[in-house]
Amino acid sequence: MSTPNEKLAASLGVLADLQRQGQHVFQTAELSRTNRERLANNGFITPIMRGWWLLSNPEAQRGDTTAWYASFWEFCTRYATFRFGQDWHLAPDLSLLRHAEASGIPAQVILHAPAGTNNQVALPFGTSIFDYQTPLPNHAHIVVHEGLRLLTPAAALVRAAPSFFERHSIEAQIALASLRDVGDLLSVLLDGDHSTVAGRLAGALKHMDRTADADEIVRTMTQVGHDVRVTNPFASSQSVLTLSRAQLPIVARLTGLWASMRAPVLDRFPAAPAGPVDATAYLRSVEDVYAQDAYHSLSIEGYSVTPEIIQRVREGRWSPELNEADRASRDALAARGYWLAFQEVKSAVARILADPASAAAVVETGHRDWYRALFQPAVTAGLLGAAELAGYRRHPVYIPNSHHVPPRSETLSNAMATLFHLIAEEQEPAVRAVLGHWLLGYIHPFPDGNGRVARFLMNGLLAAGGYPWTVIRAEDRDPYMDALEQASTARDVAPFAAFLGERVQRALAIPPPG
Repeated sequence: MSTPNEKLAASLGVLADLQRQGQHVFQTAELSRTNRERLANNGFITPIMRGWWLLSNPEAQRGDTTAWYASFWEFCTRYATFRFGQDWHLAPDLSLLRHAEASGIPAQVILHAPAGTNNQVALPFGTSIFDYQTPLPNHAHIVVHEGLRLLTPAAALVRAAPSFFERHSIEAQIALASLRDVGDLLSVLLDGDHSTVAGRLAGALKHMDRTADADEIVRTMTQVGHDVRVTNPFASSQSVLTLSRAQLPIVARLTGLWASMRAPVLDRFPAAPAGPVDATAYLRSVEDVYAQDAYHSLSIEGYSVTPEIIQRVREGRWSPELNEADRASRDALAARGYWLAFQEVKSAVARILADPASAAAVVETGHRDWYRALFQPAVTAGLLGAAELAGYRRHPVYIPNSHHVPPRSETLSNAMATLFHLIAEEQEPAVRAVLGHWLLGYIHPFPDGNGRVARFLMNGLLAAGGYPWTVIRAEDRDPYMDALEQASTARDVAPFAAFLGERVQRALAIPPPG
């Protein structure tokens, strides 16, 4: 007779077969009742809604959103296809957000389908799906992107509500910039009575200094009998993004975010200290702050690193080659990695102090070295494969309990190149440090360690402006993470700029040692 463990193993085998097909979301009929009950009772699957199940982690804490957010779009695609076959698409605003690489998890997904019932279904963690009954557009106006059926940028722009241009000005400008030819818009506009929309899109193009394209829309629509009145759908205060035609969406997105967030940072950050920096005293202060910085930075990431572990590492009394406890200690490995990375960063700061104009190039060259140093001890101890040090992640990543989903791995090379270009072009040290920190976390280029690398990057860029090394303390973790979330999901960087500005101001009040 089979033991309970053997029965669970058999059910896990069935689940593994489904996973090998790339599934993380399952319908009730895909698992027998016995298998469902075993897997659910042991935490390997969890219900989404009646008839649908989600692959889950038995060790996840209650309220952890990671598994749901990781499978959110897979569920939406499978649910919509189950209900409507191929006769559906995402609403215009969601289509535009997806085209613009806005990858966050929305509170509500709206599907358009002829067979929709105008019904809302509640989903986990306050999300929902609403199927709106509406005719399908021309087949040529729908594209499939990562399994999702989206309206093309032109079709979505024509169908988007006027409020979209105010609420999502960056995404609207990215979509307009993605059009190679204004004829893409005209073909949709001429397919119906869209004179009001034509005036709105012409006004949007004028706002973006694309006057010739705006005039082409007005001229063409007028010639076929439409009365076009040009209106600017953007708020008058919204900045114009400098975007080239057909620019990669991720490049346009990061460029737009940086441009829109400069002013709030400058309004909330202390002015850079006047006068030359004493490099010797500065580097001595960096060395003196190491133990404090390591403790707080690692604690923010969930490691239980004691001052004793930090001191052992500093004195060279940490030895995974000889000490089994050191080899098995995740916290000690993290502390050793932090010490190695800190030495790399301190060397980078010395080069920056010698030539502040080199800061962007130094952090661009160094950030991969810092990441490798952080995790080299875990590779040496055999807890990570050497391939983990290869560089940027090659898979999706999800941040626990955050609505922000970092960009797709396929976009990372362009995203990181854009980040360092923006840092190099920026003249204000405060903007470089604040937005450099936030945007590296937003991109989340590495499999792990992004928060630590972002704080190293911030401090390297602070040094270039003469600001002191600034420690973000473990007891401030909640407001720190909340401010990052506000910047990433609501595009409101003001709380984060104020948070960092206050910490830098405190550090400025502490005289350097010696």
